[in-house]
Amino acid sequence: MSVDAATVRRIAHLARIAVEDAEVEHLQGELNAILAFVEQLSEVDVDGVAPMTSVTPMVMKKREDVVTDGDIPDLVVRNAPETQDHFFLVPKVVE
Repeated sequence: MSVDAATVRRIAHLARIAVEDAEVEHLQGELNAILAFVEQLSEVDVDGVAPMTSVTPMVMKKREDVVTDGDIPDLVVRNAPETQDHFFLVPKVVE
């Protein structure tokens, strides 16, 4: 597959990228190089290879999903100008 100048302009328009006429030829070459690389990938024999979601095995540690105060409520409100029962006190703004 080959990208022409009109396709470069259309892609730039769809991506909302301002492309000067002098840049079109350079971008055309870059897009063609990317597509050539993708075509090379299609030549790779992947028969018998299981699909992967990551290149490294991922075993995620799971924790119980519970609501807590983080066990540090005093540290959380330590720098607040005013607090009450581990809550921030703010001035009333609506009367």
